[in-house]
Amino acid sequence: MTIQVGDTLPSINLTTMTDEGPKPVSMAEISSGKKVVLFAVPGAFTPTCSVQHLPGFLEKNSDLKEKGVDVIACVSVNDPFVMKAWGEDRSVGDDVMMLSDGNGEFTAAIGLEMDGSGFGLGTRSQRYAMIIDDGVVSALNVEPGPGLDVSSAETILGLL
Repeated sequence: MTIQVGDTLPSINLTTMTDEGPKPVSMAEISSGKKVVLFAVPGAFTPTCSVQHLPGFLEKNSDLKEKGVDVIACVSVNDPFVMKAWGEDRSVGDDVMMLSDGNGEFTAAIGLEMDGSGFGLGTRSQRYAMIIDDGVVSALNVEPGPGLDVSSAETILGLL
């Protein structure tokens, strides 16, 4: 079943890279007492993700923060080393928290997985963006197909 507005995010660990290496982090830790924008991409370094989706959230970072967003995070079914390399390649710095869902457990738990095997990608995440208030989903925009419309930074900014 797909997560819905009003649902609490599952307490499943994702992974982020630190100076000490990979570190597990739960969405509860990330979102407790905070407003979070979480967006998901089918894959790091893929065209729409690298050219439009992630750069849009970097470009609108200060606008999102002015609207009360505490954390902007990107999640993908990629390993934490790939997410770190992609973040460095795109110069995200501290503006976007790069989260790895390497085994796709978080993605499956919220019901937003997709079959990318036709492209040699295996099981991945659908493209979406959500607003989370203290662990509870207050907005969820899932792309209905290829492209970037409802989950763009501009669209999410308009929901805040």
